[in-house]
Amino acid sequence: MERLPFSNGRPDLLPYPRLESSPISMSSDRRAFLSKVMATVISIDVFSPSIAEASVTESTYGVKKPKKQGGLANKVKAVGKILDELQRDLMQEKFDLVQKYPERLRSYVPVLTAFTDIAFPTDSATDQGQRVTLRYEVGRFFASLERLRQATSRRTLDEAYLAYSDMSIHYDRYLHVGGLYSNYDAAITNEVFFKGISDSSLVYEDPRKDPSLVRDLIVLVKGPDMGKTGIVIGVYLDGSKDCVVKLDRYKGLREIRVVPRMWAAKRIGEQQPDDVFIL
Repeated sequence: MERLPFSNGRPDLLPYPRLESSPISMSSDRRAFLSKVMATVISIDVFSPSIAEASVTESTYGVKKPKKQGGLANKVKAVGKILDELQRDLMQEKFDLVQKYPERLRSYVPVLTAFTDIAFPTDSATDQGQRVTLRYEVGRFFASLERLRQATSRRTLDEAYLAYSDMSIHYDRYLHVGGLYSNYDAAITNEVFFKGISDSSLVYEDPRKDPSLVRDLIVLVKGPDMGKTGIVIGVYLDGSKDCVVKLDRYKGLREIRVVPRMWAAKRIGEQQPDDVFIL
């Protein structure tokens, strides 16, 4: 597959490969791009349930499900625990500890490679496309890790936050494409549950007057994930007015969202700290 460059340093603006071997062309409309990403993820989740639960049988769509690889899938998910620890140390500005993570995470290259090749081993168009996509996300993950290493050596905190955010985005995509979010459905939106409810009944800081920053605990007040809570892990400085949110843990995993900062409102009142600080 042709090597794909970054788009203004934004992984959420990268062309996302289809299940075929050819990449999606870059769209000038960001919303259209995100819809393509979600369509791809929906297609993958329909055909590829959790590797830990799947069996080698034909699905109702005539596509072979990935082989059962529970142990290997758990090792892939272990990367998420390391990212939680990295988030904690980075947000506490413990640069001496953060410097040790690149070597630790690079030791998982064989695990990610093995999962990619074993979970989707055939020459079918679907398996080939998923392997290409997974390898692409791994490459971007480790490119972001190198940016984190450089930012840490310079003690530039904002750059380190963005590098960590990009790592989290690419790892999250790897989990989606690999079928490791067994309960995910991008077609479901929470906004329907808030119809007819006055905005004044939702308690949060006005994001127009007091926009959220990195480390702020937030609630999403618009979009398909409306009502979900999480923490801001990165704020883009490219004029997009977007931020990266790490949602609270659900069934052991924490999904990543790139949303407008106006959607991520600070929570009001006494809050439990983000769970990475009580690991």
